Amino acid sequence: MPVKDLYIVGAGGFGREMLGWVRQHPDCGRLWQPAGFVDDNPRALDGFAVDLAVSGTPETVPVTGNTLFVCALGRPAVKRRIIGILRGRGAEFLTFIHPSSVVGERVRLGEGTVFCPGVILTSDIEIGEFVLFNCGASAGHDTVVGAFASVSGHVDLTSRTRIGQDVFVGSHAVIIPGVNVGQGAVIGAGAVVVAPVKPGLTVFGNPARPLGQ
Repeated sequence: MPVKDLYIVGAGGFGREMLGWVRQHPDCGRLWQPAGFVDDNPRALDGFAVDLAVSGTPETVPVTGNTLFVCALGRPAVKRRIIGILRGRGAEFLTFIHPSSVVGERVRLGEGTVFCPGVILTSDIEIGEFVLFNCGASAGHDTVVGAFASVSGHVDLTSRTRIGQDVFVGSHAVIIPGVNVGQGAVIGAGAVVVAPVKPGLTVFGNPARPLGQ
């Protein structure tokens, strides 16, 4: 089987982190090999000693039977737009689980999911496509996370939580058991969410309240 060229979608700080993490994976050099970055900004890597370049934009990067892509974007709306362009060109996406992550039994993962170092998922969990779990984030049993959501570092999604599509959860936030977070909501860093969050609402604080209250 030929080794595929792996392109990292996003050449910002997260993309540079992702380069190191994919190189730590046992499949690196066996199934795929990092080949470059995809970014609208051709100078995104200027000033950084990165040994790979921006290979093109989502519209121009090579998409062939020997290419593979991994998403290194955090903002849900940006993910949707960029992934949509690449999917429209026939791109194949890697579901990436860092070797230090722990994934329990009966956990279902959508295409393009990314688990950074130290992620823990217990059991009976459903994760939609292109969901990000950043460093040290966790999810308890019977949790559901919708497509394109981003869960920042050290977030605790406790048992039976429901996270809608396109939700962004800031670092160190806690969602208590059984709470639903509606589609497109934003949970501020450090928030403790003790009640349902309506779609599109931004909340922060302990207990979490709508922005401006």
